[in-house]
Amino acid sequence: MKTVCIEKRGTLGGTCLNVGCIPSKALLNSTHKFHEAQHDFAKIGIMTGEVKMDFGQLMKSKEKAVGGLTSGIEYLFKNNKVDYLKGWGKFASANAVDVDLNDGGKDQITADNIIIATGSEPASLPDKLGLVIDEEFVVTSTGALSLKKIPKSMVVVGGGVIGLEMGSVYQRLGCQVTVIQHTEIICPFLDREVAKEFMRILKKQGMKFELNTRVMSGENHKEKGVKVNIESKDGKQRTLDTDVCLLSIGRRPFTGGLQLEKAGLALNDRGQVDTDDHLKTGVPGIWAIGDVIKGAMLAHKAEEEGIAVVETIHGKKGHVNYDAIPGVIYTHPEVANVGKTEEELKAAGIKYKKGKFPFQANSRARTNDDSDGMVKMLACAETDKILGIHIIGPNAGEMIAEGVLAYEYGASCEDIARTCHAHPTLSEAFKEAAMDAYDKPIHF
Repeated sequence: MKTVCIEKRGTLGGTCLNVGCIPSKALLNSTHKFHEAQHDFAKIGIMTGEVKMDFGQLMKSKEKAVGGLTSGIEYLFKNNKVDYLKGWGKFASANAVDVDLNDGGKDQITADNIIIATGSEPASLPDKLGLVIDEEFVVTSTGALSLKKIPKSMVVVGGGVIGLEMGSVYQRLGCQVTVIQHTEIICPFLDREVAKEFMRILKKQGMKFELNTRVMSGENHKEKGVKVNIESKDGKQRTLDTDVCLLSIGRRPFTGGLQLEKAGLALNDRGQVDTDDHLKTGVPGIWAIGDVIKGAMLAHKAEEEGIAVVETIHGKKGHVNYDAIPGVIYTHPEVANVGKTEEELKAAGIKYKKGKFPFQANSRARTNDDSDGMVKMLACAETDKILGIHIIGPNAGEMIAEGVLAYEYGASCEDIARTCHAHPTLSEAFKEAAMDAYDKPIHF
């Protein structure tokens, strides 16, 4: 098929590559190494003297990673004969898109099939609360990725994935991070047992938490600091003074300026483009994928949907198994999951059994002196089919792939328990958790 991609940013890869997954993981990786050099090297006999952070070089390293990947996509476009228009696309009709080119010119594209993949943008608080985003002192994840200097303090509004990842980056750099979360636990979408363990570990690292607390108002005094007025569930009010306030209260679909009405489309009450199970909108020939539609706002979910749409357009059976989409939080330790939580199974009245194995009992984790966390497995009480896998620990984001594969193919805990895992590896904890659910673990 003859294809064209319209993108205004000037670099490809969307939020993920430019101001999301990739730059944040670059900073997480670098600051984790910095933290290790400061606190852990001496334990194993590596003497370095005083370790310092060149913040400017840290940011340059991040930009290098981003630049290499975004230019790599542009190369792939050329290599696969995909046309690339740098500009703003907006519907002229159900089969035509007007393009305001970045160089000032205009173009129009007509096509039998049009895919809306415009992603999402950070949500913000109402302006009347006083914490208006300037991406310097009151920032979203975008601004947090490009601060000019390391703040002495940071208040993070929202105890979800983005807030905890970016909070971890600056915590490691010596910044005092305080997280405000309106519920009684961080990451309420996680299995509750895992979420509690996660917060315990982050507290041990020095992060502070204000739970059951909401932001009432704030004042941005720029270089003089930001005031964040908060109220806890019991009605107590306080003011937190901070250098930077990071708003990480979620993301919303990005649909502004697309002129959807000219294509006969309207948004639902959540600001999303509605699609059916095959990612078709209500207008023939128009499809939508990723953050702009329902479901988890994850780059890998959008990627699977993109492939499924093109397969469907081409007459094949495009399909996405939404139950087998993994989630990962790239703090240290990492948190990863696929399938149902224990709370979801209870609410649905599903009888289940569970198995757990702590990394404290895993030889590789102990050898690496990195043994916080566990693997938790949930399975049907009658059939032993895996219903959910939850990991908090080193390399959880890589380990969850085995769980996703098992989940996708309907494996049982016995299947995993009887699969040989190399020794010594972190993955043995995965096998032992399955053994705990199916029969009993050997090493715990």
